Amino acid sequence: MMKKEQSGFILRLVELSMLTAIVVVLQVMGVAIKIPALGTSISLVLIPIALGAMLLGPFSGAFLGFVFGMVVFIGGGVMAAGPFTAMLFAAHPFLTFLTCTVKSTVAGLAAGFLYRALLGRFKSPLPATFAAAGIVPILNTGIFILGCLTMKSAVTDISLQFGFTQGFFYFVIIGCAGINFLFEFGLNLILSPALARIALAVRKSRSAGKRDRL
Repeated sequence: MMKKEQSGFILRLVELSMLTAIVVVLQVMGVAIKIPALGTSISLVLIPIALGAMLLGPFSGAFLGFVFGMVVFIGGGVMAAGPFTAMLFAAHPFLTFLTCTVKSTVAGLAAGFLYRALLGRFKSPLPATFAAAGIVPILNTGIFILGCLTMKSAVTDISLQFGFTQGFFYFVIIGCAGINFLFEFGLNLILSPALARIALAVRKSRSAGKRDRL
């Protein structure tokens, strides 16, 4: 029994490590996918965060979200790879850190809890996977907007530098969050449930193979 528990822990650690590496690589490479008007990138990273939350649990989802937030903060803010994040960092370094890390951490945590709460309540696991996949971009974007509200004056000044004269909410919701949210929400709903089903099938097959060898 002890060996089985150790083997299961090691397997989960390996899976978490692989997803963490995917998060970092996708975010670093994703910087190249730009929205021309703002210079901000469209992120693919929410997919492994949702997947990790479903397969490994809410705290693994939170960890993956935190890693994503740290990569955004360090790369976009500290290293100034993202113009918008870099300007926010120059004006409000601590609030920028909180916004970058809290939004994706909470999103990953909530996805894991929501998946666990819904799994088993339906004949199919798909409602749970769709709900968990969808909540990640919703919370990630929603908390981002709330974070921008705490830095409203700086964000408004930045919007003018990018040529947005329609005001704070237009810039944040349409200019910054709108395109990203629609893309991330759609892609998460399409891919995350499929990836989760494949990964669960692989895990079941692996478990069956171990039982056959006993």
